[in-house]
Amino acid sequence: MGAETHLDFNVRGMTCASCVSHVEKALEGTPGVESASVNLATERVDVSLAPGADPAALVKSVADAGYEPVVETIELGVGGMTCASCVAHVEKALKAVPGVLSASVNLATERASVRALSGPGLADRLRRAVSEAGYEPRKIEADAGGADRERARREEEMRRLRFNLIVSAVFTAPVFILEMGGHLIPAFHHWAMATIGEELIRQFSFLFATLVLFGPGLVFFQKGLPALFRRQPDMNALVAVGTLSAYLYSLVATFLPQWLPADAVHVYYEAAVVIVTLILFGRFLEARAKGRTSEAIRALAKLQPRTARVERKGETVDVDIDDVHVGDIVLVRPGERVPTDGVVTAGASYVDESMVTGEPAPVAKGVGATVTGATVNGSGAFSFRATRVGADTTLAGIIRMVEQAQGAKLPIQAMVDRVTAVFVPAIFAVAAATFVIWMLIGPEPRLTHALVSAVAVLIIACPCAMGLATPAAIMTGTGRAAELGVLFRKGEALQTLQEVTLIAFDKTGTLTFGKPRLTDLVPAPGQKADDVLRLAAAVEAQSEHPVAAAIVSRAKEQGLAIPPVTDFQSVSGMGVAGSVERHKVAIGALRYMDSLGFDASAFADSAAALSDEGKTPFYVAVDGKVRAIVCVADELKPTTKPAIDALHAIGVKTAMITGDEARTANAIARRLGIDEVVAGVMPDGKVATLERLREGRRIAFVGDGVNDAPALAAADAGIAIGTGTDIAIEAADVVLMSGDLAKVPAALALSRATMRNIQQNLFWAFGYNALLVPVAAGALYPVNGMQLSPMLGAGAMALSSVFVLTNALRLRRFQPPVIAEAALPPAAHETTAPAAAAAPSTENPKEDTMTTFNVKDMTCGMCVKHVTKAVQSVEPGAEVKVDLATGKVDVSPTPKDPAALAKVITEAGYPAQVAA
Repeated sequence: MGAETHLDFNVRGMTCASCVSHVEKALEGTPGVESASVNLATERVDVSLAPGADPAALVKSVADAGYEPVVETIELGVGGMTCASCVAHVEKALKAVPGVLSASVNLATERASVRALSGPGLADRLRRAVSEAGYEPRKIEADAGGADRERARREEEMRRLRFNLIVSAVFTAPVFILEMGGHLIPAFHHWAMATIGEELIRQFSFLFATLVLFGPGLVFFQKGLPALFRRQPDMNALVAVGTLSAYLYSLVATFLPQWLPADAVHVYYEAAVVIVTLILFGRFLEARAKGRTSEAIRALAKLQPRTARVERKGETVDVDIDDVHVGDIVLVRPGERVPTDGVVTAGASYVDESMVTGEPAPVAKGVGATVTGATVNGSGAFSFRATRVGADTTLAGIIRMVEQAQGAKLPIQAMVDRVTAVFVPAIFAVAAATFVIWMLIGPEPRLTHALVSAVAVLIIACPCAMGLATPAAIMTGTGRAAELGVLFRKGEALQTLQEVTLIAFDKTGTLTFGKPRLTDLVPAPGQKADDVLRLAAAVEAQSEHPVAAAIVSRAKEQGLAIPPVTDFQSVSGMGVAGSVERHKVAIGALRYMDSLGFDASAFADSAAALSDEGKTPFYVAVDGKVRAIVCVADELKPTTKPAIDALHAIGVKTAMITGDEARTANAIARRLGIDEVVAGVMPDGKVATLERLREGRRIAFVGDGVNDAPALAAADAGIAIGTGTDIAIEAADVVLMSGDLAKVPAALALSRATMRNIQQNLFWAFGYNALLVPVAAGALYPVNGMQLSPMLGAGAMALSSVFVLTNALRLRRFQPPVIAEAALPPAAHETTAPAAAAAPSTENPKEDTMTTFNVKDMTCGMCVKHVTKAVQSVEPGAEVKVDLATGKVDVSPTPKDPAALAKVITEAGYPAQVAA
């Protein structure tokens, strides 16, 4: 900043002259503010800031005064960055812009994310700061063609790098052959000296080296020298100074050899040109690898159709996707992609929504159903009304979420940033010290030895690998996660999730489908079941609770007329009450009956027995007496138990948080193998429950409902089910695009794989520099006489970045834990007890007597024998029926652990899964 800086930003919430006075007074009392002027009409504030004033203090002062300073986040493309030092320079330039609260720059994505006080010209000021720092500001295009233009820009960059590399290699080859051929083949040296002559060889080398350095290599001087003069040296500056030193020394040795001692007249043209060529080769490989790390984003963007068939003025016309507006009627033919989000208005079809949910089965769509842009229509045709277009669609939101996660900086990156901020200046200092030391104590010719060692230090140092270590892994990991139906809304969740040792699940809608069914109705002696059901349904019809829907649905199925209700009351977490046909009816949990003073002890044994079956009992009281209990059961998702087992297999404990009473909750937990159960939790008690469960552990919470949002935010890592509410999704760190809980261990395993990858990259990047910079400086010369050639240093430096990127790309092949849908112990079965029943129904559902497995790679009778032998090794005496044509294997009676048996068959060489 200069001596004094003016900042103009927006403030909301001011309504009168007193508001103006309050805001001005608050700002003028802020350290660093010279003066403040507020305009009520425009809702703008103009402040004069002293050097070093903190914009965060302005935000706090205005907020403390009761008003809202407008803060916006701007995404900006940044071109020309090549290493971690570039990132530090761009961040420093952006943070120096008045009003900027934070700036984060990502080398792999070439983007900057800036939080700043909103005001006129903010984006222009940020772009100007990037330009003045020596880099290229780019506009990020969010429209449908933006991805295509970005891809075209990258392809053009690749063509330019390829051309420069080829030109550099063509001119480098003769220099390298003439200068180094003699060292490798003495006969060639004698021939060259006799035929061409040493002086002519040096002149040819000078010509070709000039063409390489100031042709393809000019970029290093254009970027590196200005950065050096600004006292912000980067990798380009290292290369520029190193190659220019070798080139100028050789130039003197060629044309003014009398300026040098006789034993120091050597040329290093081959070192200069080989360095440039190898680094250009490394950058070419790096650019190609960078492109591959962002393939997941491009693949998502390609799903968006470029045109849509829209009804306009009574006609059907094809328009560009950017020209589709909310309210337009869009037509979709068989096999086409749905252009945008909307609601079906006519027709019907099945739609493949695997892009969004990861579920392969097509979903039926009729009038009134919602459709999502980029999903694939089946064999039917339909039309729909567009409800969200452009940047507001589900696909755009997914892409935006992935990009935000890819651009995030993990906590581990803070250490890298501190090192890279001083890395290049430190390398220059090491190179200078190397030169001085060898000039003082080095072997003859000292000047040559000192120059070679100093140039080797400058060339071998690689801040690029350090800068790419974290963002390259994040880009690839979050991209792979998106392909698996897991969205990391916050990049930091990658690091947090891998540290989690306990995952707590909400029960309803998370472990279960969230659609309870009425399974039992146990009336008191002398009470008719239909009468109780009719009264209960009347009151529950006024409620939106899933249990209410189950009771009302059963009453309608039995053809019962549901009477009207008056004086309806709902007590959160307890129950409901109302007046029906002059009767006072209350329905709810036992604690609700207790709070009303109603005695439910007569049903204690029945409730206990039903709870032990995993059913949830609710009590129905009529005119102050408990007349019946009704039980509901919510079907567990088929992948719930395998997901829990998979979490246990990777060392993660599980817990269930539910409002059910303890017996019911424990019964469900036993079926699933959950480690800890917290029952009877009210909706507002989940946060406190998480704190009790934490006990020094890192904890994640998985939920889907509005009342899960506080717990999702309070957990170390919040995981929201994508089929849940928008509020829950907004509060979460990770979003599962479907209700399939198999994605929970997949997200955890991927976060661990990504963090391992980052640690490997950082170990390589830091280890490489820590080991080879001293070698380049000549640390081994006193021991074994080894002096590292700058050419070898250039090759090592170029390959170090490629290694980091290639290692990060391994995450593209990440496979989540294999989870088959395992059979659960029998669930509660539906029954309505007869009027005279005084005990709960104990009839069990019909037990499955056979389990079917889908088995691959069976081709002959020997395969049948092998599979049969594998089954009977686990289940002695089991009957095994194998159908080679369909790959079906029937095992009876039902195995104790079908998932484990499937694993045994797979280990025998025949991939197997429990049939759905």
